[in-house]
Amino acid sequence: MDDDLWALIAPLLPPWPERSPGPRPVPARLCLQGILFVLHNDIAWQLLPLELGFGSGQTC
Repeated sequence: MDDDLWALIAPLLPPWPERSPGPRPVPARLCLQGILFVLHNDIAWQLLPLELGFGSGQTC
């Protein structure tokens, strides 16, 4: 995802709460890239490769 598209989408996303339990999630930009990867490649969520750094299919 290029920086121009991210500049349009980022303000629409809510900030992560400071006092939320558990580990911090994958950054929003990487998560969105993972979602786009799954949709573009027409693969199952469980097949999202962890090596790409987008998090797991359950994370996205």
